[in-house]
Amino acid sequence: MLHLQIGDLRVEIIRKQVRHLRLSVRRPGGTIHVAAPLRTPEATIRELVLQKQTWIRKHQAIYQAHPPEPVPGYHPGETHYYQGQALRLCVQEQAGRPQVLLLGNELHLHVPPGTTPAQRAQVLARWHRAQLQVLIPQLLTKWEPIVGTQAATWGIKHMKTRWGTCSIRARRIWLNLELSKWPLPCLEYVVVHELVHLHERLHNARFWALLGQALPTWQAPHQTLRRGSLATAAGGAA
Repeated sequence: MLHLQIGDLRVEIIRKQVRHLRLSVRRPGGTIHVAAPLRTPEATIRELVLQKQTWIRKHQAIYQAHPPEPVPGYHPGETHYYQGQALRLCVQEQAGRPQVLLLGNELHLHVPPGTTPAQRAQVLARWHRAQLQVLIPQLLTKWEPIVGTQAATWGIKHMKTRWGTCSIRARRIWLNLELSKWPLPCLEYVVVHELVHLHERLHNARFWALLGQALPTWQAPHQTLRRGSLATAAGGAA
């Protein structure tokens, strides 16, 4: 990885087999990252960063104003989230298969005695995946006719920097497992966003027009995800 100082902006650069420059501002600290084709001149990268510096500073300010959620230890009393609701974690160690139960404003985690935080995290991740596996087909059934396109396949995976992605050629969409924790309109927005990409690959005027036609209220969930704070999305509940 290379680093480039452009004024007061420090930029991480990775050269790789890609067709286009891709600039992102990454959580938690607002690191500026550029993925560049192998032979892209440094001057071209500088020009891109300078053109986007207002956008960069805006997102750095957002991430600094909303620090990342504390890393969970999966202990009783912690706050966890499902569909934007803040839930108190209750842990019960007992023999038998692990399970997760949603009871009112509590998330009950039943695990064998002696389980580690990593093992408890896996149990909760499987539960979140199972919830999405029910919700996503329902959302696709609702939105594919509205958007006027159809995904051939879909999947769920961990993604550090994206809420969703798609392969236009394979007509496959991927959704971030973390979306299970966010308000349902956020999941719905990402599903529609990726379906629109099957019409238009780029984030250009045509893309945003198509998105607005399909989902006129897209900006609210878009901004919720941009802010990156589950506590804020849940109304400050803790």
